Amino acid sequence: MPKAHAFSKTVKTFTTASGKTGQFFSLPHLAKTYPNVNRLPVSMRIVLESVLRNCDGQKVTPEHVQQLANWQPVAERTDEIPFVVARVVLQDFTGVPLLADLAAMRSVAASLGKNPKAIEPLVPVDLVVDHSIMVDYYGTKNALDLNMKLEFQRNQERYQFMKWGMQAFDTFGVVPPGFGIVHQVNLEYLARGVHKTKAGVYYPDSLVGTDSHTTMINGIGVVGWGVGGIEAEAGMLGQPVYFLTPDVVGFEMTGSLREGVTATDLVLTVTELLRKEKVVGKFVEFFGPGVATLPLPDRATIGNMAPEYGATMGFFPVDDKTIDYFRGTGRTKAEIEAFEAYFRAQGMYGVPGAAGASKELADIQYSKVVTLDLTTVAPSLAGPKRPQDRIEITHLSEQFASLYSAPVSANGFNQPAEKLDQVFKTESGLEVRNGDVLIAAITSCTNTSNPSVLLAAGLLAKKAVEAGLKVKPHIKTSLAPGSRVVTEYLERAGLLPYLEKLNFNLAGYGCTTCIGNAGDLTAELNEVIWRNDLVCAAVLSGNRNFEARIHPNLKANFLASPPLVVAYAIAGNVRRDLMTEPVGYGKKGQPVYLGDIWPSSDEIAALMKYAMNAKVFKANYEKVKTEPGKLWGKIKGTTGQVYDWPASTYIAEPPFFQGFQMQPPVEGEVGVKGARIMALFGDSITTDHISPAGSIKETSPAGQWLKENGVLKADFNSYGSRRGNHDVMMRGTFANVRIKNLMIPPGEDGSREEGGVTLYQPGGDKMFIYDAAMKYMAAGVPTVIFAGEEYGTGSSRDWAAKGTQLLGIKAVVARSFERIHRSNLVGMGVLPLQFKAGDSWESLGLKGDEQIDVRIAGALRPQADATLVITRADGSTQEVTVVLRIDTPIEVDYYQHGGILPFVLRQLLAA
Repeated sequence: MPKAHAFSKTVKTFTTASGKTGQFFSLPHLAKTYPNVNRLPVSMRIVLESVLRNCDGQKVTPEHVQQLANWQPVAERTDEIPFVVARVVLQDFTGVPLLADLAAMRSVAASLGKNPKAIEPLVPVDLVVDHSIMVDYYGTKNALDLNMKLEFQRNQERYQFMKWGMQAFDTFGVVPPGFGIVHQVNLEYLARGVHKTKAGVYYPDSLVGTDSHTTMINGIGVVGWGVGGIEAEAGMLGQPVYFLTPDVVGFEMTGSLREGVTATDLVLTVTELLRKEKVVGKFVEFFGPGVATLPLPDRATIGNMAPEYGATMGFFPVDDKTIDYFRGTGRTKAEIEAFEAYFRAQGMYGVPGAAGASKELADIQYSKVVTLDLTTVAPSLAGPKRPQDRIEITHLSEQFASLYSAPVSANGFNQPAEKLDQVFKTESGLEVRNGDVLIAAITSCTNTSNPSVLLAAGLLAKKAVEAGLKVKPHIKTSLAPGSRVVTEYLERAGLLPYLEKLNFNLAGYGCTTCIGNAGDLTAELNEVIWRNDLVCAAVLSGNRNFEARIHPNLKANFLASPPLVVAYAIAGNVRRDLMTEPVGYGKKGQPVYLGDIWPSSDEIAALMKYAMNAKVFKANYEKVKTEPGKLWGKIKGTTGQVYDWPASTYIAEPPFFQGFQMQPPVEGEVGVKGARIMALFGDSITTDHISPAGSIKETSPAGQWLKENGVLKADFNSYGSRRGNHDVMMRGTFANVRIKNLMIPPGEDGSREEGGVTLYQPGGDKMFIYDAAMKYMAAGVPTVIFAGEEYGTGSSRDWAAKGTQLLGIKAVVARSFERIHRSNLVGMGVLPLQFKAGDSWESLGLKGDEQIDVRIAGALRPQADATLVITRADGSTQEVTVVLRIDTPIEVDYYQHGGILPFVLRQLLAA
């Protein structure tokens, strides 16, 4: 260890069970200087270790170490933490545009006569291809094979680009399609517990990922969370991930789960509870004796849904269950020994408040403590529009009926009550009702690799088949596990054939229905829904159910455990009360109730031996390099250090570096002048509303552009698959079929028009937001957006900010922002501004025909006041004070450079 390091005296030695030694930066030793370290939550200690180890006096200073070592549970949060992560994980939807940005940076370097290899990830980067599989085929033995062939046919240009990236960048690896969901691959394979520098210093695994559900990794004691692709690029190119020192909410669990209650029920309960606690931007750390009872997959399930409860992380400390999981998933003996010895040496081993925890964890102080008695958790679903809206299964039927005619403002569907029980027929005579389940999907990272709930689904299917129950063939059923290991243990347990008999055939390994890749319904189902404005349902084991995400025509989407997904597929309608009515009628017309087919915990436990087989895990993941698949092997990418940008409607050179100069723009007056309002939005506008996602409509600007470029409707693919082409993506920004621009006057019945339209000013002509943006930009007129609470929640990250910038939107004024989207707006050079308490665009009486100025006095400062000057159509003006949500000093630098990407590129090329 270099003697120049300010904290070199904290470097100590630990010894493993086999007698091997390693060096580490000792937090117990640091605590001799800063005793407060022994009161820090475990998650904060892991962040502190990174700050301590990376203290170079420049990006990370001794003052940063001191500030973090003296963290107080309750304090004003003004200090920013420069967190250097060990690695970066990408999924393919977000990873491709990130790779395109890197390729564009290399093109800039070459054009300036610099070495393109100056642009190289400085930490390992793994891209897992998991978002491109779609459920086109279902309910047949060959569904997986057919879906994957279609996937490769549609995505050949993208996969060729990835193969170029693999040969161009030394630290960029790809896990090919067909292995599983990125978060499960991360848990089972990519996470190594601890890493070691060339100098022999060990340090804990940490990461950021370009998917908000990266937090699943928190289940194994790894500090990591989701960021936009914009932040991930900076992280992998040597920038620390900067974030404000967080509050840490301690979540104490007592007791244990009751018979019949699943991990999904628990996570939906935790999500509901923590949403009410308003934990946005905070760490949540789980502790207490109840935590020690939870197997690791259950912890990972809870960590996975941190974005749904709003926290930066949902962290579980390392204990015996973590070590057991590493053994069961095929990690080496040496890795496991180093992992355990390291955490014991750091005084961070064990669950605080439970038996076996390190003595250094006895005095932890949290910003707040929330308690849950696990015995109170009941079987639940969540929906129909938000993951935090939990409904106990006993109340689902009545809740649906209530919401059916409730106003949209109350999360309802605003339908006439007398229509609820009507029957509608398709052209072929199929009867369709409100509440009918038309998609039933065991899908998404949350549950599809948790053995307890997947074995439960298989057992329920077995009992249902034996009782003579069936699923109607028009219900789109699918099984899309998070890992190939799942199929292995379902087969060995003898349960896969029963799922197949209920049409839950293997459809793909990846993120399908939950990301909007459910594939389409039949034309006659779409027609009867659309013609009669029906409220039909999807039931899925996912974590996201925002409007139009699952399928544009399905308005009610319920999150449920895998066994409940199977049960509701059999029942066929969410209005059937499964606690009092039969799930269905079996042999000889006998009623079969949920209790008749629900598996017991003993039955599930008896099959768990099939789920954690180290040899199976090891053999599976060795194939990433040795047998990645014939379809992947046929993909041929171009070679060379600089990409040649062939003509493609999938991959195009991004425009973010046009006119790039080594010197940043000369600082002028900061603010916005003479802007027009692009949209007036209400609360809970998600990044799924903003960012292009799902299918591409033929009549949309993106659809029209693809047709103009010779792409047939059948080959449109999804927005997600075309994220590497800005021409498609900017046309799809704010184009969600369910988004409501409240600038458009309501209809006679008070209903609001849905879809990405606006009124172009002056004159008020109605047009697509994209078309209006192009007219405004051609005229040199900037634009702004106004919104309500929680602007930017959701997981579709980078393009929500990139698309906003490319449409010429200079500022977003909202009542509150989601953490990542706010930082991504800054990262793309867009001003986020927040109303002060009591103010909103409604209280200001905005209609959309006003002109807006944003004035910022003096030099740009984090969280300074700014002035909004509103000039109304009659010429009158009004001034309102808002808060500039550029939160940290580094964000000031990013903004002044025109965004984070030009900032990083200038640094790399200057070096």
